[in-house]
Amino acid sequence: MSYRAPVEDFSFLFDHVIDVAALRATDRFADASADVTQAILLEAGKMCDEVLAPLQRNGDLTPARLENGVVRTSPGYDEGYKAIADGGWIGMAASEEAGGMALPMTLTTAVNEMMSGACLSLQLAPLMSQGQIEALEHHASDQLKETYLPKLVSGEWTGTMNLTEPQAGSDVGALTTRAEPQSDGTYAVTGQKIYISWGDHDLAGNVCHLVLARIPGAPAGTKGISLFLVPKFIPDANGNPGKRNGVSVVSLEHKMGLHGSPTAVMQYDAATGWLVGPEQGGMAAMFTMMNNARLGVGTQGVGVAQAAYEHALDYALDRKQGRTGRDGTGTIVDHADVRRMLITMKADIFAARAIALSCAQAIDMATATDDPQWQARAALLTPIAKAFGTDTGIAVSEMGLQVHGGMGFIEETGAAQFSRDVRVTAIYEGTNGIQAMDLVARKMMDGGEAATRLLDEIQTDAEAARTTNPNMADAVWQAVETMREATEWLVAQDELNTRFAGAVPYLHAFARVLGGHYHLKAARADKGGTREVIARFYIQRLLPEHASLLAHAQAGEADLFALTPEELAV
Repeated sequence: MSYRAPVEDFSFLFDHVIDVAALRATDRFADASADVTQAILLEAGKMCDEVLAPLQRNGDLTPARLENGVVRTSPGYDEGYKAIADGGWIGMAASEEAGGMALPMTLTTAVNEMMSGACLSLQLAPLMSQGQIEALEHHASDQLKETYLPKLVSGEWTGTMNLTEPQAGSDVGALTTRAEPQSDGTYAVTGQKIYISWGDHDLAGNVCHLVLARIPGAPAGTKGISLFLVPKFIPDANGNPGKRNGVSVVSLEHKMGLHGSPTAVMQYDAATGWLVGPEQGGMAAMFTMMNNARLGVGTQGVGVAQAAYEHALDYALDRKQGRTGRDGTGTIVDHADVRRMLITMKADIFAARAIALSCAQAIDMATATDDPQWQARAALLTPIAKAFGTDTGIAVSEMGLQVHGGMGFIEETGAAQFSRDVRVTAIYEGTNGIQAMDLVARKMMDGGEAATRLLDEIQTDAEAARTTNPNMADAVWQAVETMREATEWLVAQDELNTRFAGAVPYLHAFARVLGGHYHLKAARADKGGTREVIARFYIQRLLPEHASLLAHAQAGEADLFALTPEELAV
């Protein structure tokens, strides 16, 4: 299955759309020069094209399997993981003290997207480790950092995140896993966790689990939850894997897609664990990892969208079917509806990619400056990046199937795998509905100030674009006005259910406006070029969707609850 890493697109975004220059102007990221950035993009792209992409079908056709308590990974995954680890791609954003490169999350996000597009099932392993690295850097004791971080950064060990239980999904506070204090300062962790990505495997020397559990006597709900580091093998005095811990794999989930990624049901039987952060501080520590993962998952959606687009484009350029009444290649790419699908795919990929990179840039600026406004910007963009990125992955993969016609329904073409693999991204790390609810509630606790500042910036850029791209600039400017009015209405609603009823359309409207903003910037930088053409398509045909979405967002909740549960069943 072919994949071509979009290195040129990232270079264009960094040079003309995402303010990477601001990052390089900080002391924290001064070393991330244009030359360094380009060299990293090229090297990572080469690895994705030549090493990871050939593994995409292997994972689907020969899934990970559980044999005698040991998870065996798909053919070739060992070499693919070795290439990721040896290249230093896991620890790109990690501190130099831990053996990382201390590079911007913006650049890490670009590399993660390329790995996701090449082989999403395998990319999940380093993504989980990256989240654990960040959580340990912020919350773990010096002793834990010294023991675990270098090995996680190097890829010698891998990390996981254990939240969900059979009775406790998004309602994490309902968990029953317990952690009994031991005389040596450790804890005996007992319980079962489900949906654990890369919960076990044969690629690395140890698997390190971050596990949410409750210490006896702790209050009910999320406030009583603590976080523990529970390794598969307990490190010995030299920091090497020692005796086997009380951790086992009950089973592997039989999934719709992502067959190469082992998703485990994990059992903890008085397993030795170490507290990460303070007692009852588990949610704060885990959210450090989850916020990292939410951006990463949004990026996964964009990566799969890129791969699905390339796959569909190759087919459209080759498949001869019907007549279009116009001169052309004689293939289905000459059909107007196929063109509509392909350019929609391309335009939405650009928008979703730009949103994800802008979110990463805000995270980097917050890290470099400690500016609360950058922190608020990163928080605001995270749910949008996650939800719109994954929804784009799903939509583009579905359009890719449609471009293939009947052949898209045949597994041998590989088109269906993109849809099956990416579908879960809208569910894990907080469903997209939860992301939208977070956006309209928690992220609006400032009265909409962060959102308003962002809208002000977009409107200022649209004003500046009126001299070069007047029609597109006017459309973006007016869309911002509509978005501003809807945001003012939203923050005036005291009843949260009123906000929640329209949360998903509000998030998508915001994403549409952001997409128009980034496309307009691209059009200004590529006057008369391909990107201006794509921007015009997006702004004329896709941006107007924001108006109907906002009408939906402001419709309230009454009609959603007008029918009783019994009436819904009729």
